[in-house]
Amino acid sequence: MTEPASQGKKIRVVVAKPGLDGHDRGAKIIARALRDAGMEVIYTGLHQTPEQIVETVIQEDADAVGLSILSGAHMTLVPRIVELLEEQGIDDVVVTVGGTIPSDDIPELKRLGVAEVFTPGSSTEAIIDFIRASVAA
Repeated sequence: MTEPASQGKKIRVVVAKPGLDGHDRGAKIIARALRDAGMEVIYTGLHQTPEQIVETVIQEDADAVGLSILSGAHMTLVPRIVELLEEQGIDDVVVTVGGTIPSDDIPELKRLGVAEVFTPGSSTEAIIDFIRASVAA
């Protein structure tokens, strides 16, 4: 499928805003930071359905997907995205979630297959380092 990033291939990350949340400043900041760190970033824009996000991950041959959710719908949207990825046989994409996620929901998201959850205050360096390490693994 894809070569490891360590062999000179740029890490490809889809940054997506699922659902009806209209605030994308944080997603754009993360997308810029990932780009500045040498990754190839595909930003999907606002109001994406889980189906649209998974289709973008497939079309772009992404190594990772970052879901930015501030609306509170993370326990509906994230499981659906993970389910759709599984249905397509995609098990090598690192799924991360960022936004206002209550700490009580983080263990369940990780149980569903989310690699990491980044809450407000997470540094862009921590996110970059996590994606690099996870894709390399």
